[in-house]
Amino acid sequence: MVHATSPLLLLLLLSLALVAPGLSARKCSLTGKWDNDLGSIMTIGAVNDNGEFNGTYITAVADNPGNITRSPLLGIQHKRACQPTFGFTVHWNFSESTSVFVGQCFVDKGGKEVLKTKWLQRLAVDDISDDWKATRVGNNDFTRQRTVEE
Repeated sequence: MVHATSPLLLLLLLSLALVAPGLSARKCSLTGKWDNDLGSIMTIGAVNDNGEFNGTYITAVADNPGNITRSPLLGIQHKRACQPTFGFTVHWNFSESTSVFVGQCFVDKGGKEVLKTKWLQRLAVDDISDDWKATRVGNNDFTRQRTVEE
């Protein structure tokens, strides 16, 4: 037996087919101001056509918190993906150390952007025998700071 399909049902199904891809494909953008679970603040400038970006990072945690200053970061991301992977390096201005971050920019089901990252920090040591204690490993989640008009 063949059932006739309602024109209203067909219109609803067609509308869903056209709108649904746009809902799931919201692009995550690195550009902007972010803070992490420890209170550090990162600002990322525009990503160029090659996926390169720069910005600044001010950490909320350090071995000597009285000396913390804003430090430059330099990175690169994959441009084609809606939820791109990326990496960046922070050259700490206030200590003899460098950090590298790798991560992915996600848009969750509620539309919130989250940067999930892992990092390595290399501290300067005076002697090769201290190499064992010179690298730290961690992870941070960053969320976009909201502006007043949001």
